[in-house]
Amino acid sequence: MIQDFLSSAYFWTKSLHIVSVMSWMAGLFYLPRLFVYHVEGLKKRGVEHGSEMDLLFQHQERLLLRAIMNPAMIATWIFGLMLVFTPGVVGWGMIWPYTKGASVIAMTWFHHWLGKRRKDFMANNNALTGRQYRLMNEVPTVLMLIIVFSVIFKF
Repeated sequence: MIQDFLSSAYFWTKSLHIVSVMSWMAGLFYLPRLFVYHVEGLKKRGVEHGSEMDLLFQHQERLLLRAIMNPAMIATWIFGLMLVFTPGVVGWGMIWPYTKGASVIAMTWFHHWLGKRRKDFMANNNALTGRQYRLMNEVPTVLMLIIVFSVIFKF
C-alpha cells in the first residue's frame, strides 16, 4: 500500500527533497543579505521609508519569500516526511534523525523569523543593523552543517 508506494518512489522522493532543500537554502542565505543591502542602502543614501528604493527592496524580499522560499520549505517538509516514512530509511535507534529533525525545526523557525523581519521593513519598524543581519546570515550555515554531517555520518 502506502509503504510500497514510498519504497518504489524512494529515488524520486530523495531527488525532489534535495532539489527543494537547495532552493530553500538559497533563499535562507540570500534574504538576510537583502536585508543588509536594504538597511545599509537606505542609510548610506539618506533614503526614506516608502521611497522608490525602499519599495524595490520590499518587492524583492516579498517575491523571494513568497515565490521561492515558502514553496521550497513546504516541498522540503513534504518530501522529507515521505522519506521518514519510507521503510528502512531512518534508523530511529541512532542520534542522527533527532539532530537533523531539531535542525530542520530550527531552520523553519529561522525562516519564519525572517518573514517577521520583512514585515518590520514594510511597517518601517526594522530595529536591526546590517551587521546584525550579517551575523544572522550564519544561522542557516550552521544548521546546514549539522544536517549534512548528521545524514552522511549517521552517528
